[in-house]
Amino acid sequence: MEQPYTHTTWRVKPGSEDEFVERWQEWVDWSHRQGLAAPALLLRDVEEPSTFVSFGPWEDLAAVRSWRTLAGYQERVARLSETVEHFEPRTLEVVSRR
Repeated sequence: MEQPYTHTTWRVKPGSEDEFVERWQEWVDWSHRQGLAAPALLLRDVEEPSTFVSFGPWEDLAAVRSWRTLAGYQERVARLSETVEHFEPRTLEVVSRR
């Protein structure tokens, strides 16, 4: 299996976008110490500025699973949740590369 990726679609509360970005950056800084293998990306939808998409590559699937069980993960997700209306996390695998 190739390197897995995590992907999340975030619907941020209007007016909380800047705070969300700061909290996301803190979460990613911590995640790099837990197995996030390379820089993660946070993208903002130009048509819907309260919608963000993040993704990043991981060392392996075990690292992703371990990361999600850590107390630090839950704490940081709780902080992010204060700024979002809804989010959808996913773990993805590469099935084709061109």
